[in-house]
Amino acid sequence: MEPEEIGAAEGRVERIAAIDVAKASGMVCMRLPHRSREGRRVQEVWNVAATTNAVLELGDRLLCQGVTRVVMEATGSYWKVFFFLLEARGLECWLVNARDVKNVPGRPKTDKLDAVWLAKLAERGMLRPSFVPPKPVRQLRDLTRTRTVLMEERSRHKQRVEKLLEDAQVKLSTVATDIFGVSGRAMMEAMIAGERDPRTLAQLAKGRMTTKKDALALALTGQFEEHHAFLCRTLLDSIDHLTAQIDKLSARITTAIEDLPGPDGGRDRQGPGLVQRLDAIPGVGPTTAQILLAELGPDMRIFPTSDRLASWAKLCPRTVQSGTKQAPGRTGKGNPWLKGALGEAAMAASRTNTFLGARYRRIVKRRGHKKALVAVARSILVIVWHLINDPDTEYNDLGPDHHQRLIDPARRTRDLVRQLTALGHHVTLAPAG
Repeated sequence: MEPEEIGAAEGRVERIAAIDVAKASGMVCMRLPHRSREGRRVQEVWNVAATTNAVLELGDRLLCQGVTRVVMEATGSYWKVFFFLLEARGLECWLVNARDVKNVPGRPKTDKLDAVWLAKLAERGMLRPSFVPPKPVRQLRDLTRTRTVLMEERSRHKQRVEKLLEDAQVKLSTVATDIFGVSGRAMMEAMIAGERDPRTLAQLAKGRMTTKKDALALALTGQFEEHHAFLCRTLLDSIDHLTAQIDKLSARITTAIEDLPGPDGGRDRQGPGLVQRLDAIPGVGPTTAQILLAELGPDMRIFPTSDRLASWAKLCPRTVQSGTKQAPGRTGKGNPWLKGALGEAAMAASRTNTFLGARYRRIVKRRGHKKALVAVARSILVIVWHLINDPDTEYNDLGPDHHQRLIDPARRTRDLVRQLTALGHHVTLAPAG
């Protein structure tokens, strides 16, 4: 094995600062070269309040000392005041994963020691920066994540309504696929208004529900009282309010995507076009496409290859090797918003008659449902990387029979004959037709 050459860029960072972030303050450790003694280092540690003026003064002090890099650990959302204000001052800021900066076990743990340890790791080039997108993408993230939270809350309220109807012995959900459709909503509004006759309520059915009036009359026979009407009214009002808020967020997201700058920060707006091209992927709808764009951003230069992106998203297993044994490790947590959207897209794609659907069905037979979904989610993410990285690329489905077309008929025939022979059969081949 030939020796590996290490570049000079991986050497020591001469002027470094590290911040152990807390809610109300941050412990700063600055390490600089000694002024007169070559090879020696000078270290200074002090506490800084997590206020705007104090952080701006810290930035000026670090600039005066010639600090070239500031490293901080991702601690909740408390790192943001230090990161954004110091970055605005012109300092290179690194946000690092807390898992990568754990101290040596058995040693004392204080804020001062944590800051010193973080600074020592940073100056030796032993840390990797996390992906912090630019401000327009961060704002788009805030919108899409808030919309996701409100949609989840609305789903919980809908489940509470169904539970309330079950408590009143009203089995509307056994007949109607969606009790919050036009027919179901009209029936619930009528019950809240005081109507209790099941036949009269069943007459409110619309569309395809009109063929189920007899079943609806049986399902609507219960003991819906004024107590249930009050709770149902409260929950429905909450659902309507959340729906209005979600619609406002969706409109704001569409505007934010239209104003999203290009990869070079120019005026070439690519957001709407990216959403349309991502929407072409099986299992990915407009909402999921917006989430993917918000979590990844329009610039793929931060991820040089699709494999790097899959590794960052924790959609590939970690290699665990010891001696002659090598086994796949856990994929890791990754970005929960991105993995949630990809998981929903993979679930939807698994039911389609497409290449992604065929990939799921091939893997699920030997690896199980969960691993098959992760594999499909990774395939979707690779497709997303190519679509974002190259603005001229369009999605072209390979088809559900893609793997079958790659099979060599002669080799497949030999394999089948060998298997039948091993089972004790004498095989004679004859041309078809």
